[in-house]
Amino acid sequence: MNIQKIVDSVPDYQSFLTVDELDESAFKLADEFPEEVEIFVAGYSRNNHPIQCLKIGNGSRNALCFALPHPNEPIGAMTMEYFSRVLAENKELREELDYTWYIIKCIDPDGTLLNEAWFKGPFNIYQYTKNFYRPVGYEQVEWTFPIDYKNMHFNEPLPETKALMDIIDRISPDFMYSLHNAGFGGAYWYISHDIPKLYDGLRQSAIKQQVSLSLGEPEAPFIKEFSPAVFQTMGAAQHYDYLEKFTGEPPSFNSGTSSADYALAKNPDCVTLLTELPYFFDARIEDMTETEVTRKEAIYQNIEINKAYYGLIKELMEMIPKISEDNSFIKLVKQIADGLEEGTNAKQKWAESEPEFEQPAKVSHLFDNLQTAKFYNGLSLGLTVRAIDFEINRLLAAETQDEGGLKQLKEAKKRGEEELKKACEQLEQELDYSVIPIQKLVRIQVESGLLVSSYITKQTLPQV
Repeated sequence: MNIQKIVDSVPDYQSFLTVDELDESAFKLADEFPEEVEIFVAGYSRNNHPIQCLKIGNGSRNALCFALPHPNEPIGAMTMEYFSRVLAENKELREELDYTWYIIKCIDPDGTLLNEAWFKGPFNIYQYTKNFYRPVGYEQVEWTFPIDYKNMHFNEPLPETKALMDIIDRISPDFMYSLHNAGFGGAYWYISHDIPKLYDGLRQSAIKQQVSLSLGEPEAPFIKEFSPAVFQTMGAAQHYDYLEKFTGEPPSFNSGTSSADYALAKNPDCVTLLTELPYFFDARIEDMTETEVTRKEAIYQNIEINKAYYGLIKELMEMIPKISEDNSFIKLVKQIADGLEEGTNAKQKWAESEPEFEQPAKVSHLFDNLQTAKFYNGLSLGLTVRAIDFEINRLLAAETQDEGGLKQLKEAKKRGEEELKKACEQLEQELDYSVIPIQKLVRIQVESGLLVSSYITKQTLPQV
């Protein structure tokens, strides 16, 4: 198996495929390779969209790959678009890897449809932010797997999550690839098992594509680092323990745990991989130069940035006369805002808990705490504007017009749009960023997946 040849052959994708285009491509592949590829409906979305699953090959091990578990993360869909065709065409690859592959290009079609306005570009921070959609935790496919832990009990999987559970229960995968990506920063990985032999290869897959590593703060304080830019997959239990430790109270959760957690419970040997990649990049994300600011001071600045953003968002939300129950845009924002005080207190105590936080922050730490935080807070601001627009359209479609409410909503939308543009313009000035070509990102995910899946089969590193 020539991994490098497979990686180098990734097409120069200029945009992301829509849900309909992904479905059409899956059926086309099954028609083209009827002996190698089977297609079946794994389940249905909440809006009754069929979730198509490709079954490719007939190896002795099972692999499950699914893209768009978060519907704002379509890099993995392009990775599966390419990799499914490579598997269908390449008998030698199928035999050498020795898996039966189950591939879902889009596990959350409903949420993905709400992101499609930015899928074709132009790719910049404002276009992405104003068209961004991400569901609240209890409506995310990745975070609605059942869990019973201490005072946390969740057993309300979404139909999409249930589709994955059914496959995991049936095939007990040896390898699972949950295809995610970040929005801004550098490359990093999550893996369920500590396999040090893999880590240099994972990092090199990004370095070869001139995509820098994310060497700043971890995505969440409780995440365990196996190696630079490589972390242990997380579940709800780790988050629960972190909040309980640093707030002194049992936290309350209304969502579940991760796919990696669920797969491990079914098969302790199942290796789950996530390859997190950004759309946008700034070189400071990997700059390990020490600054004059301590890590604790950087975290305190991060806390103040978050408070300011959510103070503004709270003002906008108060301008909405009534929020409809089916307004999905505001749910995640409200969840973050409601948990801000608890999360802030925990983060502050965490920063005060270890001597390492008194050390000088690296440029990468400072960048994560300041600029990266502004980028992600901007997404909540964009969701708030979309929530206001949803309520405007609802009133416009009503049989009787609420002129007062409509006027108030239009004022809120005007202010929200102005604040969003201002925030994006400020970020554009603070950043020296580039847009990473989709081809490079797909290459990294393909190579990472091949490295790990091949190692599971052979317990040796493949030639790259």
